[in-house]
Amino acid sequence: MEKVNFYNSKLFNKNAERIFLIQKNKIKMLLPDVDIQHVGSTAIPNSITKGDLDIQVRVYANEFAKAVELLSNLYEINEESIKTDTFRAFKDDTTSPPLGVQLTVIDADFDFLWKFREVLLANKNYREEYDNLKKEYEGKSMDEYREAKDEFFQGLMETPEFKKYGR
Repeated sequence: MEKVNFYNSKLFNKNAERIFLIQKNKIKMLLPDVDIQHVGSTAIPNSITKGDLDIQVRVYANEFAKAVELLSNLYEINEESIKTDTFRAFKDDTTSPPLGVQLTVIDADFDFLWKFREVLLANKNYREEYDNLKKEYEGKSMDEYREAKDEFFQGLMETPEFKKYGR
């Protein structure tokens, strides 16, 4: 059973931002017109994190297949993640911190990671609730944590703060 551990994001902020900028430049060389967002807990100052860096790459539907192909040359496909016509996940475990890249079609079902970041940045209560959830799962099953995290974000999607971003 894989266990989950959390850390203060301050431990990762400098490296996460540096790696984000490096990866953003690499992606922009291949896909100059995409929107690249630093998402996940390392994008939220003073939050608790698993210690990984998440990047969302947002493309229009007609660019998705090309983006999948080009990103597959840069990163390993994350086989543990879902695959759809509008979402694909990649990873690079060799970076420090480890990297997750989520490719989404703009305004499609999975184009919400940047919205979560915005809501958490703007709302201290949601940030604290999310950090408390992480503390509750410290050292426990990764699968159980992911279920609880999914439930938290499903609830967040129902809030007025999230809905103001549309869809």
